[in-house]
Amino acid sequence: MRVAGKGLIDRSVPVRFTFDGRTIEGVAGDTVASALLANDIRLMGRSFKYHRPRGVVTAGSDEPNALISVGPGIDIAPNTRATMQEVYPGLIARSQNRWPSLRWDAMAVNDLVSPFLAAGFYYKTFMWPRAFWERVYEPIIRRAAGLGALSGAPDPDRSEKAFAHCDLLVIGAGPAGLMAALTAAEAGADVILATEETRVGGRLLSETESVGGQSAVDWARATQARLADMPNVRVMTRTTVTGAYDDGTYGALERVALHLAPAADAPPPTCFWRIVARRAVLAAGALERSIAFPSNDRPGIMSAAAVRTYLNRYGVSPGRKLAIFGNNDEAHRTAADLAAAGVKVAALIDTRADATSTGDWPFYPGAEVIETQGRLGLEGITIRKPGGNRLRLGADALAVAGGWNPAVHLTCHMNGRPVWNEEIAAFVPSNGAVPGLIPCGAAAGVFTTAGCFADGARAAGEALEALGTPRKPVDLPEADETPYVLTPKWVVAAPGRAWLDLQNDVTTKDIKLAAQENFRSVEHMKRYTTQGMATDQGKGSNVTALALLADATGRTIAETGTTTFRPPYVPVAISSLGAGHAAKGFAPERFTTSHAASVKLGAPMIEAGLWYRPSYYPEPGETSWREACDREVRMVRNAVGVVDVSTLGKIDIQGPDAGAFLDFVYTNTFSTLKVGRVRYGLMLREDGHVMDDGTTARLGPEHYVMTTTTAAAGQVMAHLEFVAQGLRPDLNVRLTSATEQWAQFAVAGPKSRDLLNTLVDAEVTDEDFGFMSCGEVTISGVAARLFRISFSGERGYEIAVPARYGAALYRLLLAEAEMFGGGAYGMEALNVLRIEKGFITHAEIHGRTTAFDIGMQGMMSGKKDFIGKAAAARPGLVDPKRERLVGLRPVDPANELTAGGFLFDKGSDATRVNAQGYTTSVGWSPTLDTSLALGFVKSGPGRWGEEMRFVDHLRGLDFAVTLGDPMAFDAEGGRMRG
Repeated sequence: MRVAGKGLIDRSVPVRFTFDGRTIEGVAGDTVASALLANDIRLMGRSFKYHRPRGVVTAGSDEPNALISVGPGIDIAPNTRATMQEVYPGLIARSQNRWPSLRWDAMAVNDLVSPFLAAGFYYKTFMWPRAFWERVYEPIIRRAAGLGALSGAPDPDRSEKAFAHCDLLVIGAGPAGLMAALTAAEAGADVILATEETRVGGRLLSETESVGGQSAVDWARATQARLADMPNVRVMTRTTVTGAYDDGTYGALERVALHLAPAADAPPPTCFWRIVARRAVLAAGALERSIAFPSNDRPGIMSAAAVRTYLNRYGVSPGRKLAIFGNNDEAHRTAADLAAAGVKVAALIDTRADATSTGDWPFYPGAEVIETQGRLGLEGITIRKPGGNRLRLGADALAVAGGWNPAVHLTCHMNGRPVWNEEIAAFVPSNGAVPGLIPCGAAAGVFTTAGCFADGARAAGEALEALGTPRKPVDLPEADETPYVLTPKWVVAAPGRAWLDLQNDVTTKDIKLAAQENFRSVEHMKRYTTQGMATDQGKGSNVTALALLADATGRTIAETGTTTFRPPYVPVAISSLGAGHAAKGFAPERFTTSHAASVKLGAPMIEAGLWYRPSYYPEPGETSWREACDREVRMVRNAVGVVDVSTLGKIDIQGPDAGAFLDFVYTNTFSTLKVGRVRYGLMLREDGHVMDDGTTARLGPEHYVMTTTTAAAGQVMAHLEFVAQGLRPDLNVRLTSATEQWAQFAVAGPKSRDLLNTLVDAEVTDEDFGFMSCGEVTISGVAARLFRISFSGERGYEIAVPARYGAALYRLLLAEAEMFGGGAYGMEALNVLRIEKGFITHAEIHGRTTAFDIGMQGMMSGKKDFIGKAAAARPGLVDPKRERLVGLRPVDPANELTAGGFLFDKGSDATRVNAQGYTTSVGWSPTLDTSLALGFVKSGPGRWGEEMRFVDHLRGLDFAVTLGDPMAFDAEGGRMRG
């Protein structure tokens, strides 16, 4: 079926692969679909519901039928579009959704009982008998569900992820996209041009028209070379932009090596890009729709644009005798291209009665296709001429031109709705649907080549103006200006099933049934019929279905509206989205910048949240961790200690409403915090219980940095994003997680300021850095942030530097600390220090405690609203008899407390019903020479001084303890305030 002299393929390079075990010969540049058509193979798949024979319909990513599985064994990739999969030597391709074979599919029996399987039958059938659901219905549905199948083995895919930034992202490389990229590039903008095709040109590669005095293909090739030579342009072929997100972020899937034979040194199969663009131009083109007529789903029936693509780009004719059916001049363009290539045109059927023939072929104006013949492929068509006379024609392929639908999908990904354009009978993007995204060309409803060139330049000019970049004049090439004219024709009125969603077997009758049963909303119709829920997301069928629903409900198409288009634009494998997140990438070992130094010092590492942190630093002669811990605690209390606190969550909060935002998420007020000051904050969940605590520093009038606990860093970031987007979208604020961007070290102890002053370029004084203050300092010229805060109860500072300087700063801090009789301390000592001071962690704010329980009800402002305020005031959550925070120590200092033990009144039995409280955090205090604990006891603060019975059934402990102030050491805070 190859056509001599046609195509952009390399016929000198044969490529052999297999399809369902049969060896197929293609050539370099073929897709699986074009190679199969070239070998006269039209049957490529089976439909989902009725298992009807199906062939290729399109030539791009909108293909609904020709889905195949690619690869052997555990490498198998199901639901791959044959229209997008390039052939390579040794490629293994299999058809799907059939048994035992594609030609003889046992499940095709479903088609015989189709009258009983109409739209919505599952909602009515599987309701009764109720007991059948788990034992009968669900197992059957699960076995029948799906198209292709995975291997069931762990995925060996090693895809990549990448990030890019640009001034202008141009989505699509047809005439509009190329002109937009050229215009912006010539002005000096940093441009990324992304196209899902293997080369730039878009529809120019499928047409025989001229551009700028040369063939459209030659012009596209020259333009690609011109762009490739420009240092400010990145051309990304085989890259589909899949979604539009906040702040100019776009997802894009690059098919890096899916066109290459597997090899040990092969690049990753795919790469998922996150592209952040200051502006974007949508030049994604348009998708040709069909016309619904009886039996319009047979293999050999495809879009007219696809026929031209296979002919002009791949040098393949989809049939020996082709008929064309359409309602616009694309049908005539297709007939002209076929005839010029020597392919027999059996008939041109134009629904427009006033249409005139443009060539020497059988022409039937005002006629319609009302039936087709053939089992596994088209063999003939029946047309109805004006007046009702019928005529049967022999044809093994039928090209259908029903009009163009602009590819508006990306403009809908942020809740934008397209608008109906009556002139072109299609939906076009609404203005400003995605901030910073400018539609142009066919994606905006401009369907002439010359118009696309002009509109691409216009869109780039708008983007450059918004970027503040002067535009340089770019010459527009001469191109076709033939206007796009059509007379809408959605459905042919004739007996028989007319198909809409070919993959899900949705018919025109199903749409009418949905309306009849009062599923009049487009979203309800979609779910009732499954229209548009296939892997192509209804790209070729949605608008026709909407037109039918509008007719059935007595509304206009504009009044009916559209379903919601969501990302991704094309299917994306989970392995591509989650690239790098297998094995340790899924559960990573996260190391601080000081990790290597701590390991070298012999520190055992323990998991803290997602991080590994040093437990303690043993010294020669020490035989237990307790000895090292006691020494480190005394070192901090008497000299100076250094600990890496980089694992604490650090969230950068900026914007004119940053203060108001913090007031809403914290119980206390932050909008009044002065620049250069730090404040401790408490954060509640919506149910009134404590979510997290931490400090927040104000670095500038609109700039804050929030610190969270290590364990809750991710939870708090997600919470803040939800608040900003869902609860307070009125506030102008931006949030960025900066945890890994800063290495931060706590320097604590009486000599901490002396240590810092050996490193910083300008002296640190109490006047400049009083307690709970912050500011910038430099260390050997490196900018750093300094915070005067303490988690140890001693004079303390936290110094933060960009992460790349973390390891060097840690080594310097330890070297200087030794000069003052100090050194590194680990998590065990850190825990003891904070227990001595009564400072809480998530051992205390474990999800069931309130601000009242931990004695911080005074931080709940009565002058403003905040999350959890109303819920926290419920009587049950402020009952004085609740379990509340206390400090504990054994009556006999020789006894050691344990976490998780229970507290009972003296003399009472140690049973569940008598429990008065429990311990949460414990540690041996070398400062006070006793075991200390924090815990919760009913009516806690009112029972200070009382003796209780401590019992740990698991460890066999039972002794008396005394309740008291959680702050067992320096309750007045004089040591940390200086």
